[in-house]
Amino acid sequence: MDLNIIIFLIEAVLGLAVAAIVGVLAYRVGRKQSKDEGAVLRAEAEHTLTEAQARARELLVQNKDELLKLREAAEREIKERRLEIQREEERLVRRRGELEQQRDKLEQREKRANQRQAQLDKQGAEIERLQKDRVAALERIAAMTRDEARSELLSAVREETRNDMARVIRETEAQVRETADHRARAIVLETMQRVATDTVAEKTISSVELPNEDVKGRIIGRNGRNIQAFEQAAGVDVIVDDTPDAVTISCFDPVRREIARRSLEVLVRDGRIHPQRIEKTLEDAKREVERIMWDEGERATVEAGVSNLPTEVVKTMGRLKYRTSYGQNQLFHAVESARIAGLLASELKADVKVCKAGGFLHDIGKALDRESEGTHVQLGVELLKRHNINPKVVHCVESHHHDVPQETIEAVIVEIADAISGSRPGARRETLESYVKRVRQLEDTARSFTGVAESYAVQAGREVRIIVRPEQLDDLACIQLSRDIAKRIEESMEYPGQIKVTVVRETRAVEYAK
Repeated sequence: MDLNIIIFLIEAVLGLAVAAIVGVLAYRVGRKQSKDEGAVLRAEAEHTLTEAQARARELLVQNKDELLKLREAAEREIKERRLEIQREEERLVRRRGELEQQRDKLEQREKRANQRQAQLDKQGAEIERLQKDRVAALERIAAMTRDEARSELLSAVREETRNDMARVIRETEAQVRETADHRARAIVLETMQRVATDTVAEKTISSVELPNEDVKGRIIGRNGRNIQAFEQAAGVDVIVDDTPDAVTISCFDPVRREIARRSLEVLVRDGRIHPQRIEKTLEDAKREVERIMWDEGERATVEAGVSNLPTEVVKTMGRLKYRTSYGQNQLFHAVESARIAGLLASELKADVKVCKAGGFLHDIGKALDRESEGTHVQLGVELLKRHNINPKVVHCVESHHHDVPQETIEAVIVEIADAISGSRPGARRETLESYVKRVRQLEDTARSFTGVAESYAVQAGREVRIIVRPEQLDDLACIQLSRDIAKRIEESMEYPGQIKVTVVRETRAVEYAK
């Protein structure tokens, strides 16, 4: 803003202030309605006006100085801004020049690249023409087309690759198997040595010794009354034959057979054998056997290291004391499986408690399968679920015969512990008939595959050796054949332990010198 305008505005403001003062004084003079008082007031107004004018001049001088200072500061700031704008313009001009130089360089580089690409395209076309000429010349020399040559080459490469692949697979499998077998053998041997449970074999019939032959007559009774009453009440068969000083009790239910054996021993010692006495003795023997089963179940639970099992589960486990499988006592087998599973779990960093409980309870259904419909796995799972057993333990029981897929490492450990306990030397017995049938089925299963010439079961059915026709199967196919046969055996056969499948491929060249 111009300085003269500012001064004019200040003078106008001061004039208005003076006029206002004069008006106020005049108003006061009019109200006094006195001439003298008006003169005094006029004098005061003049004096006030004089002071106001003097004060206005002082303010005007001060404002002029301040305005001069402001003008000088504004001029300096404008000068600095102009210098800064000038420097920025110079920098932009310099930057524009640099960008133009870079653009020129890029244009030159692009031009050279286009020239190089044109040369490469020309060379590529020349190479393609030479390649076609070479292929045509090779086809004329080899008397076969390009596709035919490619097929022949691929066939040769494929055959060579299959042989190399079979060799690499064999070497890798041998190395992995050696390492895994060594580690697994160490774990299993250490586990079995630490368990070292005695072998126990029991029969499916019980024998009761008699003090003399006369007791047989009292057991039979008049017209067979006593023996019939005993058989009906106990649910067993009593065999009185020519065996000296002994009778035999036969029954598929081991618990009923044990109750009958104890009752008959008491009756023989007492000498009073009649229907009323038989019924009372059987009741007493039943309570005694139930108490024994409970005690045996508790003892087995402590030995297996499994705790917090419901009373009904413990009692059901005690029934396995009178149950055998291939001559192996099932309660001892359960304890042994639990201990083996616990040791394996500790070695493999799995849940030891779940493995012990799964190994101990995996065959609990065998205590019920004589009384209810269903497999021992189904009956055992239903019982455990009914008593709210840990679902992980139930899964171990449910999957130990692969009724359901195994989803945890604990389930696999329980299956391994069951197999170790059942297949160790002397643990179980197998009848000759079932053994021969199993071995024959093993050989027939191997012979059913294409390319198999002969199969032989060796090592008491623990290994099957297969001789293949070398003209039908190569080395890689032999590896696949061994896996297929092992899978078929797992799906179609039941056997203790494991069966080794060995495939032998032998090529013989025979020539006669004449």
